[in-house]
Amino acid sequence: MAEYSIGLDLGGTNLRAAAITRSGEMLGIRKGKTAFAEGRDAIVGDMVEAIRELRDEHGAADLSGIGVVVPGFIELKNGVIRSSNNLTSLENFPLRDALSQQLGAPVILENDANAAALGEKWIGAGRTVDDLILITLGTGIGGGIIAGGKILTGYMGMAGEVGHISIDPMGNPCGCGNRGCVEKHASATAVSAMARLMLGQAYTSKEVYDMAMGGNERAKVIFEVMGESLGRLLAMLINAFNFPLYLLSGGPLDAWDLFAPAMLAEVHKRSVTARLTDTKIAKAELGNQAGLFGAAYLPWVK
Repeated sequence: MAEYSIGLDLGGTNLRAAAITRSGEMLGIRKGKTAFAEGRDAIVGDMVEAIRELRDEHGAADLSGIGVVVPGFIELKNGVIRSSNNLTSLENFPLRDALSQQLGAPVILENDANAAALGEKWIGAGRTVDDLILITLGTGIGGGIIAGGKILTGYMGMAGEVGHISIDPMGNPCGCGNRGCVEKHASATAVSAMARLMLGQAYTSKEVYDMAMGGNERAKVIFEVMGESLGRLLAMLINAFNFPLYLLSGGPLDAWDLFAPAMLAEVHKRSVTARLTDTKIAKAELGNQAGLFGAAYLPWVK
């Protein structure tokens, strides 16, 4: 049998685990809901059960390792989630060691956005480069940095939190304590917040998108503001890293044609590096499976 690893992606709503070969072939997958209401032990139990089922099905002899990815700030050295808006019951809990103990095997724990960037590097839009940054768009904004083919974690594992880079020092306040964080100006939540001001009532980001596509000029302006904000972020990242590739992923990517022109114009205006090089800004390819593939790839690059 082919060598494989098991990756598990624990999200705020769903749990997914997959057995994936070194060539990127998915041998099997398990899906379920995250058992918030049942508490921490139930969540950990579901994770262990999914991994065990895949290991039993495909054999322990050819298993290279197990990677688990979760949202939030992770203290990588100790394998502990220090802050996660979606997984509060697992905060300050030694998740990595608990999983390892129950499975009788080492487990690698990583942030989900970092893993998504790694997945794109492995078999997605970044497979031809060794250095890239992925920006994940959703309720908030996250990110992952791949340098030399590996995740750039920082000394505590918290590198890549691009959503909390200020693009306006006097901008909207953020729950992190900062002002002007890009996720307060360019996330799906930010689009909804701008809609309340511009359109007079609450709308989802998808509804604002539909209105913009239908010709609503105020809705179009909201996505232009989103694009300008992302452009400022990208210009800073390009100037700082001089990487060849910057990827964007997430549900709001459907509005690419609405926000990308303003985004690219802002990058061109604010980054001399982008103007003088062939820096590429593009859509990610793996969608919501990027983190799952990245989780499975962790044992081969850590």
